[in-house]
Amino acid sequence: MRDLGAGFGYLVKGQQWVGRHGRWFGIGLLPGLITLVLYAGALVGLAYGADDLVGWATPFADGWSSPWQGGFRGFLTALVWVFGLFLAVITFTAVTLLVGQPFYESLSEAVDRAEGGEVPHSGLPLWRELWISARDSLRIVVRVAVCGVLLFALGFVPVLGQTVVPVLGFCVTGFFLAEELTAVALQRRRMELGERLALLRGRRMLTLGFGVPLALAFLVPFLAVLLMPGAVAGATLLVRDLVEDRDGEDEDAGHTDPEPAPHAHRRDARDPYASRDQGRPAGPYDLGKDQARS
Repeated sequence: MRDLGAGFGYLVKGQQWVGRHGRWFGIGLLPGLITLVLYAGALVGLAYGADDLVGWATPFADGWSSPWQGGFRGFLTALVWVFGLFLAVITFTAVTLLVGQPFYESLSEAVDRAEGGEVPHSGLPLWRELWISARDSLRIVVRVAVCGVLLFALGFVPVLGQTVVPVLGFCVTGFFLAEELTAVALQRRRMELGERLALLRGRRMLTLGFGVPLALAFLVPFLAVLLMPGAVAGATLLVRDLVEDRDGEDEDAGHTDPEPAPHAHRRDARDPYASRDQGRPAGPYDLGKDQARS
């Protein structure tokens, strides 16, 4: 339970940080506003075009008598719009982060710089960072969609569907929302999706304490835009402590080894990537290693 409170504390600290640094709050608002306008236009267009789409997709119902045809197509039209709204909700954060990649990366770097210590850089060109971010976001959205379908089906189970399933839904949404937000700081630390998920699963309650309140708040579109800069700042603060704790555990484990490899679990001051290159298969971030070291 302490981790749940601590996770929510990072969210509050992030909002406080951008409140003290108004310039970054303004910069962080821009991607959310752009995405909100795009999504609003898409949903309005879907609302106007859903009738035609359903009519085109159900030619077999052309000869049905009233009220069966109208009721059937009206139900499908509402279902199409609700599905579009569901897609908008689960993809809003991913698209906002993708649109605002340079803005949010700069914001995350500013938090690291203000808090002291190392300010990591991936060393990759912007186009490759955007590609990795888009690819990983798509993989997360697919996972969320699969979980959403399963939870939707479980929602028809009496009692369970009205009590446990909604809670599980917000937990799943909050976990993956936290992953998307912490990805901004973790990608700069050259951590791939699998490593990021393992890191967050290791502190699951802390992750849920950060992500679930955001998932609830993000149900309100304008509130999502207002909270996004602070959410990125809070996620960076969360990442700093998670990585520090992990590195500390690695160093302690290395000290218990009868023949520890020198500096095996410690970053070399001259080469910030040295500790991560040992025993790890090459990944997409390794393509930019030479540029980062130069």
